[in-house]
Amino acid sequence: MSDAELLLTAAQLAVSHLDNLADRHVGGRASRAELLSALGKALPDDGTDAMEVITELARAADPGLVATPGPRYFGFVTGGALPVTVAADWLASAWDQNGAMYVMSPAVAVMEDIVSAWLLELLGLPADASVGFVSGAHLANFTCLAAARHEVLRRVGWNVEEDGLQSAPAIRVIVGDEVHVSVVGALRMLGLGASGLQRIAVDGQGRMREDGLERAMSGLSGPAIVCVQAGNVSTGASDPIHAIATMAHAHDAWVHVDGAFGLWASAVGTLRPQVQGLEIADSWTTDAHKWLNVPYDSGLAIVANPAAHRAAMSLHASYLMRGTDEERIGMDWVPESSRRARVIPLYALIRTLGRRGIENMIQRTCGLAQRFAQVLAGATGTAVLNDVVLNQVLVRFADSDDVTRRVIAGVQADGTCWAGGATWQGRQVMRISVSNWSTTEADIDRSAEAILRVFKGAS
Repeated sequence: MSDAELLLTAAQLAVSHLDNLADRHVGGRASRAELLSALGKALPDDGTDAMEVITELARAADPGLVATPGPRYFGFVTGGALPVTVAADWLASAWDQNGAMYVMSPAVAVMEDIVSAWLLELLGLPADASVGFVSGAHLANFTCLAAARHEVLRRVGWNVEEDGLQSAPAIRVIVGDEVHVSVVGALRMLGLGASGLQRIAVDGQGRMREDGLERAMSGLSGPAIVCVQAGNVSTGASDPIHAIATMAHAHDAWVHVDGAFGLWASAVGTLRPQVQGLEIADSWTTDAHKWLNVPYDSGLAIVANPAAHRAAMSLHASYLMRGTDEERIGMDWVPESSRRARVIPLYALIRTLGRRGIENMIQRTCGLAQRFAQVLAGATGTAVLNDVVLNQVLVRFADSDDVTRRVIAGVQADGTCWAGGATWQGRQVMRISVSNWSTTEADIDRSAEAILRVFKGAS
């Protein structure tokens, strides 16, 4: 058996899986015990034939795979992966390039420069902002907030990278009451803590209230960071970014935008008013695997102040070959040194779809979310609790937490589609996220019919 035969077999198994996505039971079909039995082996003393390992792996794992790339997975804002991005990801694995430094892969460094410029133009952000390619939105928030921590402390004469936080001036961090957990997690990792966050009340759609922020900032002095949302993870609503940023900047605070999926609204003319003022913030987080439908490992950390970004992230050692100023050093912008060439699928996606294709993909999923909401809201006993402004739908059944939980469990067991649960302002809801490039109106109608069928049986 040649290496080529092994790789072709893996490719055939992958293609077969993708070809059957639309017909699969959407959730996992095996228990943990069954998967342990199929996949769990004693640590081998001797190796096993590679072809046997690959074929057995595909067979044994299959019942435990969730059809997250398929057209009827609505559990989280995950998107799928367009075929061209999967193909590009295969190339990235085969090429096995390290994105740390120009000298380690000139092609990857140049692609990162190119894609950075494309992204800033697509999102309407400052052309001289810096971009770091990280694993996901959580690490992107960490990266941007590290830059924020550096800069607000620098302004009061403190070098946090050299002197640490133990004796540093206190940083006031202001967030909305619907702040995403990944922002809180990033602040914890940065030593800024969770319990000391100043939370601002939100409205019925989860948007930070301007009057609450105004009260919080009255008399503000010293280093401060204000975190806002583009796209609430439950409702899709965005904070009033322009008003908040203007108010925060008047107090010399850093404004960070957590836009894991909602930042892409800026790329669509009809949706852009929802994120008005985005461009005047100081940093932005997003994740291309969500709404741009590239494979996982495609978070983006964007900072308007490259000096602060580099100061928070860069590493120096005699053996690290930094080259000329024009040659990108990828690890200057991320918390990693060695990392895979995660820019390659994103490069392929933007080249393939272009500005109009990306805009159409985002608009279409928003339209499908509205269709989903209309069908469900039209049934007796159901209620859609949010304004469907992007791709998120919150549904409640029989105005009952218990019934709603039973419907969610029943839908997941049914397998026609997959939707998850959440608590929204004290009430149990089904949370539906429409973000997959392959979802059609027929998928929406089939899924809504299955949800209502389960609801009828659960009532």
